Amino acid sequence: MSSKINKKIAIIGLGYVGLPLAIEFGKYKKVIGFDIDETRISDLRELNDYTGECSSEEIASSKNLKFTNKLNDLARCSIYILTVPTPVDKSNTPDFAPLLSACKSISKVLNKGDLIIFESTVFPGATEEVCIPYLESCSDLKYKKDFHCGYSPERINPGDKVHKLPDIKKITSGSTPSIAKEVDDLYKKIIRAGTYLAPSIKVAEAAKVIENTQRDLNVAFVNELSMIFSLLEIDTLEVLEAASTKWNFLNFKPGLVGGHCIGVDPYYLTHKAKEVGYSPEVILAGRRINDRMGEHITSLIIKKAVSKGINLSSCKVLMLGFTFKENCPDIRNTKVYDIYQEFRKYNLKPKVYDPHADPKEVFREYGIKSVRSLNLEKAHKEFDIVILSVAHNKFIEIGKKKIKSVLKNKSLFVDLKGIFLKGDSDLRL
Repeated sequence: MSSKINKKIAIIGLGYVGLPLAIEFGKYKKVIGFDIDETRISDLRELNDYTGECSSEEIASSKNLKFTNKLNDLARCSIYILTVPTPVDKSNTPDFAPLLSACKSISKVLNKGDLIIFESTVFPGATEEVCIPYLESCSDLKYKKDFHCGYSPERINPGDKVHKLPDIKKITSGSTPSIAKEVDDLYKKIIRAGTYLAPSIKVAEAAKVIENTQRDLNVAFVNELSMIFSLLEIDTLEVLEAASTKWNFLNFKPGLVGGHCIGVDPYYLTHKAKEVGYSPEVILAGRRINDRMGEHITSLIIKKAVSKGINLSSCKVLMLGFTFKENCPDIRNTKVYDIYQEFRKYNLKPKVYDPHADPKEVFREYGIKSVRSLNLEKAHKEFDIVILSVAHNKFIEIGKKKIKSVLKNKSLFVDLKGIFLKGDSDLRL
């Protein structure tokens, strides 16, 4: 197997996770970056990454990297790294369709002695219970005899220009001790921060899924505090600032929990827990709290607007930001949509301005018309309510004075992210 490690790598899926991986590996060995999206491949060949994670210079620096959407181009690869997304369906059940589709594709070019490494977030046991049996059935090859597998969970933080792939410690694992070491050695070549060799694939899977579950629960806790403190007329951020004076206090902020990781991964763990006979309580309670934050926030805004004498029947609302987090174009599972939908219940149709979100993607996914630019001078005193829903650097650069210039005399400015001073916002979580 060692000789195979020196051969060509195929990265399957070139999104937020796959592209940085392909670039780093491509700096020292031959790599094929594969994606079924022909437009994505065309853009990458032009050194254009729509996610904003990788610059043209970074893509160009990977001299051994080639992009393709043709499966036959993978035929001479011997290491396959799968980085496709793992969503949940409308009932919050894990959706393995993208991952199994990727497995089916590589099974057509898989040879004896090949290595498949999974990076997609799954529940503990999924690699060996779901993916590997499917690979065997599609390829007629036998696990641990004809091919081996590894699992190294992705830890990419979209929009983060400080903690890039090489600077994030990588968990690795493999189907046997010798394969695990080879997987670990492979990643060591590109990860400056080092690697952690887990004792089994299942441990590595579990470690990944609890990372985001823990964060989800921490945010759920402060979101519930925010709900309580709003009834007590206490400023939550002031409470957190005071509590943070103790060295071991975890200073999480209240807010929306969306995206394709934190708002999704806990359901993989709860799904598996139920499958083995355990009904999780704390994890699902946290999910319920976070999932209703959009409704809670909108309720607070409407109550505040009414108290200020704003006429809801003719009210104009501007939402600043639509992506699931700051400084990235990713709109998957954005909870800003929940606020938008709640406003629609009041027959209000907010205008959405996000400098990062692609208006075509927003309309295709949510049926909402958004804009990437807005002439604030032309919008002078146009809006009754302005909601700063995502803390993009662009909004910080614009500044509170210019943002508030679009507000009418009797108006409401809501800084959900707390990026400006307390006195600048009429409502904070």
